Amino acid sequence: MPATIPAIVFIGGGPRTAGVLERIAANRPDVFAGPLQIHVVEPHVPGSGRIWRYDQDPGLLLNSMAADITMFTDESVDCAGPAAPGPGLAAWAAGVLDATIIDVPDFPQQLWDQLRALTGTTFPTRRLQSQYLEWFFRRAAKSLGRSVTVHRTTALGIAAVDGGHEVELANGRTLHADIVVTALGHTDSRPDAVSAGFADFAARHGGYHAAPSYTTDVDYSPIAAGQDVIVAGMGLAFVDLLVLLMEGRGGRFQETDDGGLRYLPSGREPRLWAGSRRGVPYHSKISAPLRGQAPGPLRFFTAGAVDALLDAHGELDFRKHLWPLIAKEAGYCYYRELLTGSPERAAMEWEVFAARYAGVDWYSGERADLVAAAVPDPGLHLDLERLDRPFDGVHFAGHQELQDAVAGYIEHDLSLRDGPDHPETLALFLALLHVYMEVGRVVPAERLNARSQQVIHGWWHGFFSFVDSGPPPHRLRQMLALHRAGVLQFLGPGLEVSADDASGTFVATSRQSGVTVSATALIEARLPSTSVARSLNPVLSSLYDGGLGSEQQLLTSDGIHSTGKLLVSPGHHLVDADGRAQATLFGVGPGTSGWGAGAFARPNTNAAPFRENDALARTVLGVARDIASQVSATMSPEPAAAGKN
Repeated sequence: MPATIPAIVFIGGGPRTAGVLERIAANRPDVFAGPLQIHVVEPHVPGSGRIWRYDQDPGLLLNSMAADITMFTDESVDCAGPAAPGPGLAAWAAGVLDATIIDVPDFPQQLWDQLRALTGTTFPTRRLQSQYLEWFFRRAAKSLGRSVTVHRTTALGIAAVDGGHEVELANGRTLHADIVVTALGHTDSRPDAVSAGFADFAARHGGYHAAPSYTTDVDYSPIAAGQDVIVAGMGLAFVDLLVLLMEGRGGRFQETDDGGLRYLPSGREPRLWAGSRRGVPYHSKISAPLRGQAPGPLRFFTAGAVDALLDAHGELDFRKHLWPLIAKEAGYCYYRELLTGSPERAAMEWEVFAARYAGVDWYSGERADLVAAAVPDPGLHLDLERLDRPFDGVHFAGHQELQDAVAGYIEHDLSLRDGPDHPETLALFLALLHVYMEVGRVVPAERLNARSQQVIHGWWHGFFSFVDSGPPPHRLRQMLALHRAGVLQFLGPGLEVSADDASGTFVATSRQSGVTVSATALIEARLPSTSVARSLNPVLSSLYDGGLGSEQQLLTSDGIHSTGKLLVSPGHHLVDADGRAQATLFGVGPGTSGWGAGAFARPNTNAAPFRENDALARTVLGVARDIASQVSATMSPEPAAAGKN
């Protein structure tokens, strides 16, 4: 006889699963109040999972302030289920301190000082965040009564069987699942051809190579003190790398009398040579509050505007159709704050500017003329192309000119973002964040041409991350101090890395800067590219090899290209090798083709992950309800007949 209680298996127990569990609890009275069996398979501590686990370097921080972090679906979230407000990280920390939040067993003694010092503008450690996420998971699981069972092991594979699926676990157990939700977060993949070639080269010549990976999981101990190391990538993984190889090896930062920062080396540090496509680090987070008119709803990048484009063109091109709307939205928010919050910098009333701005195209001469008339200082004009590629077309006379240029760029970025004088940078930040979270909701992926889907998941995601997802400002000040101390040098934009068999060294070159460096060590400072086909995660391999899952394929003018992502339908159903959406298999997170936006978010922002969590929870509950109804319908009401089975 089939089980009478639907069984749901979550593979991965990080913050995304925790968020869906909370939404299942909130939506049960409305969708399906019957009994459930919920299994969560997670080898790390549930709630924090691998990425946010406590067991990592204590110096690693979040790139968001405490006031900007919540796991709760508040009243701003546009979803079918009920809002369930709760404490964000800052309020939770205060509750732990004053003992109004007591469900924190064995709270680490090392974190009490952090709790006492925490304010809304603090950038918390990842260790502190782990405790918040684990508390949230316990709270969500408790709200589901005795329905939730956690398995602290790894899922090895999923197989289809009559009446559902079987999930094989590393501890020898097999779970029956009527519904499976994969929420695996960032996973590892076998290196691509280039990285594999670098690894083979390092092994043959006795060098060192770190392929793309989660930074804190890499063994950097073979790197010697004073050794030259080429670092490819200057994003968030690079910032973490600096923590591990500098302060993590005993160095320390010291405030100077003039308010600056000095790095005092321990003598155990290597010397890093860092470059990237742009040649500069991500923009810092912003400390200035808004002073002008409060942000309102989006004006130009709206569902109505996208629908009009669809009616006119049928199929959309991101660069031609969507980017001008996004750029215009960003400019509107930027100049609204500049003209209403800093009127001394303006030569035009905001109402006049806004009325004229609404009628011009972003790339038109009229828009440029309007901005010039309204904002006399050209240094305050928003140039999104220059923002994206700050050194585009620039050629440097040599090593020192490049060092001065990159250091000057970082100092200028700090002057704009880490002080009270330029709140327009925050307005731009908020506009891009709002648009980023709306893209997946208002733009049907199936109505984009294939090239545009690549652009959205590639360039647009990268641009947003570069501008909005950068490190705390003090990390950039530390970067400058490391540079002045001689343990960090810049390679420049357009970085190219090759391997020279004759010398047995890696060679890094920037044609724009003319700088070339040879070294026996190379670190690729970035997360690995998603690839279901090359995945080291056994569940993803099982789905792909067994045909229950597939990689997203895009047909472009120059052939078929794989994004490497696990293909899901708009409702997050896994799509099998034959192109069929699986009714009881779901996938969510950064490794899927769905438009994800993290697992936690800023409060009161109608955050995309919370909308997705709610929709997925209601879908899963609906499937569970249907399964329970089908089982009930096949069971005879006669006790004697039932006893024969």
